[in-house]
Amino acid sequence: MILLNPGPVNVSPRVTAALARGDICHREPEMNELLTRIRHRLVEAFAPRSGFGAVLVTGSGTAALETAVTSVLSATGRLLVVSNGVYGERIAAMAAAARLPHTVIETAWTSPPDVARLAKEAEAPDVEAIAVVHHETTTGLLNPVAEVGRVARAHGKLLLVDSVSGLAGDALDMEAVGADLVVGTGGKCIQGFPGLSFVLVRESAVPQLLANPRRSLYLSFAGYWEAQERSTTPFTPAVQIAYALDEALAELLEEGVDVRIARYAAAAALLRKGFTRLGLQCVLPAERQSNTITALRIPPGHTFATLHDGLKRRGFVVYEGQGKLREEVFRIANMGHLAPADFESCLAALGEVLRA
Repeated sequence: MILLNPGPVNVSPRVTAALARGDICHREPEMNELLTRIRHRLVEAFAPRSGFGAVLVTGSGTAALETAVTSVLSATGRLLVVSNGVYGERIAAMAAAARLPHTVIETAWTSPPDVARLAKEAEAPDVEAIAVVHHETTTGLLNPVAEVGRVARAHGKLLLVDSVSGLAGDALDMEAVGADLVVGTGGKCIQGFPGLSFVLVRESAVPQLLANPRRSLYLSFAGYWEAQERSTTPFTPAVQIAYALDEALAELLEEGVDVRIARYAAAAALLRKGFTRLGLQCVLPAERQSNTITALRIPPGHTFATLHDGLKRRGFVVYEGQGKLREEVFRIANMGHLAPADFESCLAALGEVLRA
């Protein structure tokens, strides 16, 4: 089955084989070596100019994101949340669940953020951090993270970037953006399995984060940082998933992050040319689209169910719309260990379904 949903993704045989490396106790030195190697490889891949560290969290990308959101404020701070899709709304929901003061800077799901309003709100002295989604999976919208970062730097605020579906799919220069915390996961563009996620953190921001209240036992940045700096782990990690993530990161570094991003961009271009040929309409203009997801209007005479089921019978899994776009759009992702022939076959199958 070819997975054209935005994670989990198809992985290489090499990554699958890593699951069978063997059973070890999570308190043994070899497990500490594995986790330390993964942390170093994450920094090498995504923050090679140093000044960053990484913490690993067993859980989906949402777990690492909630770890960052609930750890970023002092007892008197407020968070600004840039929201133009389901995942911006999810950050606000995390802040609300933790009873953190926050203000949502909301725009339409197909539009970039209101940077002028964000800059005005950032003037308030109680605002300590700004959170933004790098790649809004709802529509495939790529947000102007660098513009948001300039606002954060100009006002001395921490910048938290949700790049769960962005890292290794679209470029994110940590220094140019000025990010302080960047959240990612192994089960999307890194081409590992779901179950291990991470927070990349600017080391100069760590003392501030460690001083903040600990609002969760399991999802505490301070707890993970302190344990992993002692070459241990606060809780039992997903051992076999760690093996696979280690191997997926090795593959990524061998391929090169820039090369993988270019591979995804080429796949998206191939698909979008085919979508146009089939008469399908993209939700976003080309200049706002990411390299890895295309949101398409459901054509007249079809429903998501007819499209999904017809494609699945032909060996392809696509994704439905979310939230208020649920009945209007479907999404096709091009993440994972896939070749151009897979995408050509998808277009042929989609053409058959549309004609049927």
